[in-house]
Amino acid sequence: MIKFYIMTLFPEMVLSGLHTSIIGRAAAKGLLSIEAVNIRDYAFNKHNSVDDYPYGGGAGMLMQAEPVYQAYRAVKDRLEKKPRVVYLSPQGRTFHQKMAEEFARETELVLLCGHYEGIDERVLEEIVTDYVSVGDYVLTGGELPAMLIVDAVSRLVPGVLHNDVSAEFESFQDNLLEYPQYSRPEIWHEKKVPEILLSGHHANVEKWRREQSVLRTAKLRPDLLERAELTEDEKRIADAVRE
Repeated sequence: MIKFYIMTLFPEMVLSGLHTSIIGRAAAKGLLSIEAVNIRDYAFNKHNSVDDYPYGGGAGMLMQAEPVYQAYRAVKDRLEKKPRVVYLSPQGRTFHQKMAEEFARETELVLLCGHYEGIDERVLEEIVTDYVSVGDYVLTGGELPAMLIVDAVSRLVPGVLHNDVSAEFESFQDNLLEYPQYSRPEIWHEKKVPEILLSGHHANVEKWRREQSVLRTAKLRPDLLERAELTEDEKRIADAVRE
């Protein structure tokens, strides 16, 4: 089981999104826990304000250090060890599947969502262990990236998916995109399911799927192939697409 603690100014946003579908059912079954920690609850003024103007001037407001720190302490003091704290920021390492696998090995994971123009650097230096970005673009806050990470990590928790092996064969697991998949009917809009998938020959099906993953990756995400472990035949397949 993994416990997520999302430090945020908008707890209703993350909880309403994550307590639905597969992740919501997993939480209801006790396979994982998702708690939103409202940073405003730790404000030290009557207006519950957590932001102020940045020293040195500049546009926008900055989240103050003390409310963030006290929200963190409220979580930390309940745990047996110092937790891993992930700050969602465009300055961080880009999130990927291997990172999701790494986070899934934690028993507790704290996700810190910034807002406004960011958070006072001093508290980040004190509590953050990982800076993580979900892409080279700017959002209004860290809530959507935090939800994305919870979703990606939760899928790797045993029992969360209906098919426990499905997470092992999906996109990016071997730095390859997932192969094309088909369901009934056998013919749709005059397009037929590939014959190999109707053959019942499992070894041939798996070989075809692997080749299709290589082809799809070479066409759509050739950058991933640099980290993929390919056979000589698979390298030739990829090279033929890229020529």
